[in-house]
Amino acid sequence: MEQYNVAQPLVDAAARVPFRPAIVFPAGRDRSGRSKFIQLTFQQLNEACDRYAHGLHEYGFRQGDRTLMMVTPGIELTALAFALLKIGAVPVFIDPGLRNRDPKGFVQCITETEPVNFCGISRAHLLRVLYPRAFRTVQRNVTVGRRWPAGWDGATLDELRSDRRDPFPIAPTTTEDEAAVAFTSGSTGIPKGVVFLHGMFKAQIELLRDEMQYTDGEVDLPGLYIFALFNPALGVTSVLPDMDVSKIASLNPAHIVEAIQTHGVTTTNGSPTIFKIVGQYCVDNDIRLPSMKRILTYGAPIPPALIAQYRHILNEGSDVYTPYGATEALPVTMMSGREIEAQTAELTEQGRGMCVGRPTTGNTIRIIRITDDPIPEWDESLVLPDGEVGEVAVKGPVVTRSYLHRPEKTAEAKIREGEQVWHRMGDLGYYDDDGRLWFCGRKRHRVETAKGLMLPVQCEAIFNHHPGARRTAVVGVGALGQQRPVLIVEPREGQAPSTAAERRRFVDELLALGAAHEITRDIRDVLFHPDFPVDVRHNAKIQREKLAVWAEERIR
Repeated sequence: MEQYNVAQPLVDAAARVPFRPAIVFPAGRDRSGRSKFIQLTFQQLNEACDRYAHGLHEYGFRQGDRTLMMVTPGIELTALAFALLKIGAVPVFIDPGLRNRDPKGFVQCITETEPVNFCGISRAHLLRVLYPRAFRTVQRNVTVGRRWPAGWDGATLDELRSDRRDPFPIAPTTTEDEAAVAFTSGSTGIPKGVVFLHGMFKAQIELLRDEMQYTDGEVDLPGLYIFALFNPALGVTSVLPDMDVSKIASLNPAHIVEAIQTHGVTTTNGSPTIFKIVGQYCVDNDIRLPSMKRILTYGAPIPPALIAQYRHILNEGSDVYTPYGATEALPVTMMSGREIEAQTAELTEQGRGMCVGRPTTGNTIRIIRITDDPIPEWDESLVLPDGEVGEVAVKGPVVTRSYLHRPEKTAEAKIREGEQVWHRMGDLGYYDDDGRLWFCGRKRHRVETAKGLMLPVQCEAIFNHHPGARRTAVVGVGALGQQRPVLIVEPREGQAPSTAAERRRFVDELLALGAAHEITRDIRDVLFHPDFPVDVRHNAKIQREKLAVWAEERIR
């Protein structure tokens, strides 16, 4: 155990490169539609954090206090998050899109957090009135922006900004102390609070620096805002995208391209949905992105065609990477687009799954037998031979150890091995002869027929070849072991069959594709769905469990 606080690298960067931009945030547009932005240098950001930290500490914030954060992405959120880390308090982040999608689940997440402090915009403070039981543990309330109504208790962040100019003494946290709580996307149920330790953030930062070769002075456009919190430790400037993070499917690609070209962005990350939209815009308008060194895309299987598209947008030495992981463990593998194109893309198209590469430094991955039961203790007899499909399990410095106040979920997902913890990813996959991991889909989405196991990601790749299919999903109807496989198709715009003859032709063409491959030839039922349900965070993960319920109502 060593002393470490993830806020210290911000202090170091402020001393080393005080006038380098630390964060750039969009601030509207002028009459010509050009972007306006607010910018803070590393020195300015660090000083803002110190002033907030002094004020919050005087208000009563202390080391270890879990602090619920409902603040719009921007400079205040960044400065406030680092102020809390300096104090040693623990910021808690819940996906804002969850409130609209699942209000009960959203309230459950707040309740489980048991926050001591609450920092939020005025609209977020309305939740205290609507759901008082969820906020019963809160002792201090802070409003970011104008407080409304004026009579609400608590202070505003502006009121708490201290006039002191001396550095705030960083809390002497260790690698084993809580740093933050971030909730999972909830794509397969109510989101779970993942507890991050300062040491886990340290390991993730080292992976980005050593494996992805992030260098001092780079410029990052983070598609998922929380990744901006890693950048100060790397000496990297964060340019926040001009988009609604809860509605990324509606982003304006011109705004993203403008940010990349204006600020010389060298690296970016986010959902495949973002890069599909931006990539198509670049192709349609003959735009290249010469400043970009790397794109990291995650959250759902990445079509090889998307990687190939960026070969014409990026410079020769640049690449698209597909890190694999989860909120509970990220990243656990890494693979370059060049390797995918050269060695695995064709196999993916043939139904082998999605190759996600080799384990990152310090992480160990094993494929274990498939079971839905908890596994309390690790045993090598769980491990399957290379080439055999099973559940992916990982241990290493980036692997979180528990869920917040969810002992039953912790038991389902974690396997103890002495002082170490294996995380069961909930994904199915296998190792190939070259030591690479192949992803085949979520365990909860597997289809088990009387003839054996069918894996959606493998099967769907075959049907996705149809030019009229935007995307497909294979689900099971019935009880595991006796399920009936059903292919559901979301047609491309303008390709939905409108007559019985068109429908029959579309179905026949799909079944012909399936008949050419052993893994799909038993699929006989085909349904058409106008708009697949997907997760809010990435807008890319198909919610097959919902489609399965929908299909069961139509297949008798």
